[in-house]
Amino acid sequence: MATSKNKSALSEINGVNPPDSVSSSVAKNIQQFRKKQPSATELITAIKSGDKIALSRAITLIESTNTEHLAKANEVIQGCLPYANQSVRIGITGVPGVGKSTFIEAFGKYLTSLGKKVAVLAVDPSSSISHGSILGDKTRMEELVKDENAFIRPSASGDSLGGVARKTREAIILCEACGFDTIIIETVGVGQSETAVHSMVDFFLLLKIAGAGDELQGIKRGIMEMADTIVINKADGDNVAKAKLAKTEFNRALHLFPAKKSGWIPKVTTCSAITKEGIASVWQIISDYFEMVKMNDFFQTKRQEQNQFWMMETINEQLKSNFYNHPEIIKLLELNKKAVQNNEISPFAAAKILLEHYYK
Repeated sequence: MATSKNKSALSEINGVNPPDSVSSSVAKNIQQFRKKQPSATELITAIKSGDKIALSRAITLIESTNTEHLAKANEVIQGCLPYANQSVRIGITGVPGVGKSTFIEAFGKYLTSLGKKVAVLAVDPSSSISHGSILGDKTRMEELVKDENAFIRPSASGDSLGGVARKTREAIILCEACGFDTIIIETVGVGQSETAVHSMVDFFLLLKIAGAGDELQGIKRGIMEMADTIVINKADGDNVAKAKLAKTEFNRALHLFPAKKSGWIPKVTTCSAITKEGIASVWQIISDYFEMVKMNDFFQTKRQEQNQFWMMETINEQLKSNFYNHPEIIKLLELNKKAVQNNEISPFAAAKILLEHYYK
């Protein structure tokens, strides 16, 4: 075969254009919106109009650890609060490898096909070395991220309790004010993240796989007690029979747990996030739950209890932040750290000195 004399085996050829990672309507506003720093009022107005770029910027603002951003962040949250609380909040957990991202994408696409507006707050594990996100949920939900009626926000879990992003609770309020009627919160699936997520959602879904014992999946009894439904994922191909058997076993196990305050009896179902089989059944179970808890007033009672809980959590967080950002404490802390390391003073005595100095 004849080849051009000017061509080389090492010459570069034109590549394939990558697919759009964001929807066209969002892409139009990105450049213009990035050129300036909007005020709190501008952010609130844009969020209420359904602007997802403004929503992203507001969440970045509330996640900031810069104390100068705190007042503006609080103003945005306060301005959005009257337009919040009009959604259903669903927590989804399961150990790594159970297929959470694939399930959430299939589930989210099903909900948008019903006319729902879905926001996914995916808590990414953080690297203990670089402190950056590891899994990149947004890149793994390629179809959902391009859906006009969906919004995906991955947040590095950092060092907050059990991997739950520090400001997830406030992010829920902003998403609701932006018009999203279904909020999905994905946990890392390890540690105590499930407990924290359970305290901010209306419905808690535990994702499992067949063919692996509880010991291997790392699922504790306490997490099963919190679950409002157990969904056995990857029920396709050779796993169908195993999934049905697992469903029977989990149904038996759930009968051993104490009754829930809501009066709801947890359900077990199977699905395949790949084939989409059973996704509609999962939504039907969730819909039945909300119909029941809204009729018996448990829904509103739980929301009120959660608001009180998060008020106390916010106080604890603010006190901790004020302590560590106090100029004199910063200096004194370094001195006491060295003293503790050199065994010149006990950790407890050093802590007492620091606290007494702070309260003076």
